[in-house]
Amino acid sequence: MNVAIIYYSRHHGNTKKLLDGIKYKFDVDLFDVCQNDNIDISKYDIVGLASGIYYSKFNERIIEFAKNNITENKNVFLIYTCGMKSKRYIKEIEKTVLEKSGKILGIYSALGFDTFGPFKLIGGLAKGHPSEKEIQKAADFYKEIIYKET
Repeated sequence: MNVAIIYYSRHHGNTKKLLDGIKYKFDVDLFDVCQNDNIDISKYDIVGLASGIYYSKFNERIIEFAKNNITENKNVFLIYTCGMKSKRYIKEIEKTVLEKSGKILGIYSALGFDTFGPFKLIGGLAKGHPSEKEIQKAADFYKEIIYKET
């Protein structure tokens, strides 16, 4: 099964840490949306969209990628990191995938160190995250998605 994960991970690299944990255990292609705007996902059976949370949603480049590249019946999973947990973070990306008639196979989130805005003044939120346990859980989530689809 061919799997690609398109990601945006800046500032502290929280999301990339989860993806590196997945890549270490599984054969998956990782694409940084900032380094490659022309990612052809047509040859992939499953596509992951991954991002840190910026202004309470997935990064705009990932949302735009989904709008321009997700096709009907494309199997998609979502991974994100955030300073504080909230289900509202996925609303826009989820809506975008579903509007394109994509199928969301699952969603994984983990805390990530956050020093945005006023959080910087108090030393940040979610220090020490994502933890090794959260990275392992991301790999477990990925394994479950892949085996469910085979």
